Amino acid sequence: MEKRYQVFISSTYKDLQEERQEVIQALLELDCIPSGMELFPAANETQWEIIKKVINDCDYYILILAGRYGSIAEDGFSYTEKEYDFAIEIGKPVLTFTHKDIGKIIAEKIENTDIGKEKLKLFKEKVEKKLCKQWENAIELGSVVSRSMIQMMKTTPAIGWVRGDQVTDNEAANEILQLNKEIDSLKKELNKSSSTNNISELSQGDEKIVVKYSFKSRDTNYKVTSWTATFTPSWNEIIANVFPICIDEANESRVYSQFNVFIEKERIEYLQKEKGLKDKYIHSFKIELEYFHTVIIQLRALNIIRKSIKTKSIKDTATYWSLTEKGDQLLVMLRAIKSRNINEENELEIKK
Repeated sequence: MEKRYQVFISSTYKDLQEERQEVIQALLELDCIPSGMELFPAANETQWEIIKKVINDCDYYILILAGRYGSIAEDGFSYTEKEYDFAIEIGKPVLTFTHKDIGKIIAEKIENTDIGKEKLKLFKEKVEKKLCKQWENAIELGSVVSRSMIQMMKTTPAIGWVRGDQVTDNEAANEILQLNKEIDSLKKELNKSSSTNNISELSQGDEKIVVKYSFKSRDTNYKVTSWTATFTPSWNEIIANVFPICIDEANESRVYSQFNVFIEKERIEYLQKEKGLKDKYIHSFKIELEYFHTVIIQLRALNIIRKSIKTKSIKDTATYWSLTEKGDQLLVMLRAIKSRNINEENELEIKK
């Protein structure tokens, strides 16, 4: 069965249009599906979530780095660097191509501020800690990308995409059979969870749990420091702040991301007052996986969440979580706005 691989091309845009066209041409000649900046010529925070989804759906990720750092997001990093970090974070196969000699690039295509040059330097140093290949002009870049992709597809085959009419009836039947087995297994697991008699013995409600997390700080000289810390939310606080996204269902990576948002919201103001962190930009909050998995297991044991039993594509190997009926009722009680008896009329104070 013929497969086509989708490849995300990440780079700055205006200064590398010719180079991107060569890369796109090289990928098309390999029967790949190029994707990237052409879809998002003006990236912003609203589009960032869409960009992440596109990267996640792609089979491979390509970074092209030359003389520009790129458009800056609200967190101080360029969208190009954010795309690269996200691809690495989710374990996407990455190919990186850096310019051989920035000094040979024309002035209008390089950073013209000291801050921009420093950010590009730090980004390039990070990228070059992993295997990189170099290029000097657009034609050479297209050639090296083509050779690298051929090697990558051989050594790291991805899921890829196929035409719907190429899936045989036998394969479709096997997929349905496999999905039905998974549904039966999940139903048995759900019934077993629902019949648990010792829930009252488990930590829950307003009881606290210690959560360990990491974060980074960056000073005015762009020096980045990594930190670890703990905080102690209650189970109800976790459910109320993290699991509304599971009212329908959410894959585990989204739940993990939402947990990190919760930690940042709860801790950033406190941390900004800590000695050693004042006047620094604090970012990249992440709960340690051991603690995240403990929370997931505990909430499953309490019959608050369960693995979603909705049918998925066979290509979709992610774990999805949804609220149980008990979890949905608890969330409603935690998040619903309670009535207040207001006896005093609102007054409008006019300053003279």
